[in-house]
Amino acid sequence: MANQCPICGKKSQLKRKLNKLRGKYNPSPKKRKYPNLQWVKIPIDVKKPAFKKFAGKRIRVCTKCIKTLSKRK
Repeated sequence: MANQCPICGKKSQLKRKLNKLRGKYNPSPKKRKYPNLQWVKIPIDVKKPAFKKFAGKRIRVCTKCIKTLSKRK
């Protein structure tokens, strides 16, 4: 998949905003929302099990996974 995070599996979603006019909802078009994927180089000495198989590689990861990657214990 092109727009999917390989670690958590986050992918695109179909969303729609409901517009209310005079007490009734108007039909509104659907819009696809994509996850915020960014290129990151995973360090070799990573300790988290979800990131282990990608150690030393450069992959496109969602920002939520980048945030968990930066947490070190």
